[in-house]
Amino acid sequence: MKNLNICIDIDGTITDPYFWLSIANKYFNKNITIDKVTEYEIDKVMGVTREEYYEFYNKSKFEMHNDEVRLRENAREVIEELIQTDNIYFVTARDKDLEMLTYSYLNKNRIQYDEVFILGTHYKVNTAKKLKCDIFIEDSYSNALQLSENGFKVLLIDTNYNRKPLNENITRVFNWNEIYQIIREIPLHRKAI
Repeated sequence: MKNLNICIDIDGTITDPYFWLSIANKYFNKNITIDKVTEYEIDKVMGVTREEYYEFYNKSKFEMHNDEVRLRENAREVIEELIQTDNIYFVTARDKDLEMLTYSYLNKNRIQYDEVFILGTHYKVNTAKKLKCDIFIEDSYSNALQLSENGFKVLLIDTNYNRKPLNENITRVFNWNEIYQIIREIPLHRKAI
């Protein structure tokens, strides 16, 4: 039996958090730089309506989530270590029609996992409950708040768009090596939650 149930978001958490920026800049004819990405919602960053964003996303989502999106440094190696002793569940808000692309991305990048949950919604609490999640690794501030307010411990991986006040169930982390150290410090004889 493995020790912990670790839930991990995909986009911005194991991948480059700004993977979408060049595609959005080209589509909207903008020149937004990474330092200006201080909101999670792409429509706010680009200064467009929600409807314009949805049109862009529906046209571009397969390009945005392709196999070439760069992994965050050491994400693969840390997950490879963790899966030896812990359950690894990817829980993503990606649309259901990105399922094949998601599995392709994880497999091409040799990311190991126990299961993948493609929710089609940002609401991850019910899935975390079902999986008896001990720790959730996330980049979205609103997702982190929602999870933490429902009793889950969250490691919020730092980005320009999530630098807001944290509560006692959220810990800001800056890289995957730090994530590994924090998880290794959780006593194995008890659950984190």
